[in-house]
Amino acid sequence: MSLARTGVTLRRAAAPDALAAAEVWLRSFAAALPTVVSPRSADEVRGYFREVVVPSLETWVASVPGDEGADGVVGVMVLDGDELAQLYLDPSLRGHGIGDRFIALAKERRPGGLGLWTFQVNKPAHRFYERHGFVATEYTDGSGNEEREPDVRYVWRP
Repeated sequence: MSLARTGVTLRRAAAPDALAAAEVWLRSFAAALPTVVSPRSADEVRGYFREVVVPSLETWVASVPGDEGADGVVGVMVLDGDELAQLYLDPSLRGHGIGDRFIALAKERRPGGLGLWTFQVNKPAHRFYERHGFVATEYTDGSGNEEREPDVRYVWRP
């Protein structure tokens, strides 16, 4: 039985989750996008999650029970209007169904449809989103994102 079915809980993020969510983002970004240079330092990412993402956006975390009852955050998903703004998993837990559960939750929360951006170099993300019914609708040269990395827009409509 997969870890996603046995011990992972999806829940709304609260202020104490901000640092752990940022750490998941940092690990996942480094593992999935080694050629993409983040325009923000690790401390800036942590501050952004603490000051903007968790308090201002619909942020969800995947957590597993940890030592002495503490929950360990292993994934983060952020919805901003009808945008799936962030979806990052701890690299060691990819392929366990957590991302599938996040997408199902996002579709449930936004039944009218979703859009997202991902980098063109992130081919595993393309396959993942396409498997979930998202369709590539636009490719850019990256001039519109902070990283200046070519990206692709995906859209899901029910």
